[in-house]
Amino acid sequence: MSRNILLNPTLPSSTQLALRRAGYETFDDLSTTSVEALSKELGIDISDSQSIITASQRPPGPPLSQSLASLISRSQIFACSYPAVNTALGGGLPRGRILEISGPPGSFKETLALDYTRFFVEANEEVIFIDTQNMTSLATIKKTFCNSSAAADYQDLVRYMHLHTLPDLMIFIHNLLSEIHTKTGLLVLNSISFPFLSHPDVQSSKRTALLEKIHQVFLQASALNNLTIITTSQMSTKLLNADGSPGNFETGAKAVMVPQLGSTYLPNGRSYRLAIVPESRTTGTASFISYAPFRTGPAPI
Repeated sequence: MSRNILLNPTLPSSTQLALRRAGYETFDDLSTTSVEALSKELGIDISDSQSIITASQRPPGPPLSQSLASLISRSQIFACSYPAVNTALGGGLPRGRILEISGPPGSFKETLALDYTRFFVEANEEVIFIDTQNMTSLATIKKTFCNSSAAADYQDLVRYMHLHTLPDLMIFIHNLLSEIHTKTGLLVLNSISFPFLSHPDVQSSKRTALLEKIHQVFLQASALNNLTIITTSQMSTKLLNADGSPGNFETGAKAVMVPQLGSTYLPNGRSYRLAIVPESRTTGTASFISYAPFRTGPAPI
């Protein structure tokens, strides 16, 4: 078992986040804390506090069935080719986390997702690449690997699929855990918002239920299977009143751009949200809204 609280899949992400907010980085930090004191400090039930203390007292070594290679892989951080993104992520994208990349048409959402795809494949890991809007073709993926060390055999490690309808997307989500193989390291869901936009007749309550289903599967896949997940999304306009409350065309004082799907589908404590705002064809700003415990704020790209 990893002594790092964030790398322990047995604890719910909400519990991990509460521990980090209270200043606990590793299980060793809990060695002098009692069950009662931890319950009071975190505002949780005694039974939940007991579970945390019990987990912290387990032997630090990995199970005999766990290889050294798999233990090392869980601690990897993947840096992309864009220093500003790496800096905002505290050095890179940790394995087993979710990164949402949103921005208007013309921003480098797909380029960044493909950059991560290349790094995972070069590490000899399988990537499941889902395209829902014909934004990234097989030819584009091939071009990504032209000068890569994996140019000769990348096709063996990239599973490419088209999913254009909301039912197709939800069937894939339902079966995702069974699609994860030993070598599967990354899932890319390109234009995840498009299937929802193509079904505007879906009721709000049904839409929320579907997003919560994605949330549950993403949490399981990332926490239990150590799968890293990257999604790309378009942005939509949100009107705000002068006091910051939601507005409409009559009362709105300003308009802001926000990711189209909101945050319901993203597991709290495991997800990063990157909004890309182009300023010209070659420059722009990357602004992070992070649920995981790393830095946030805008950075030039």
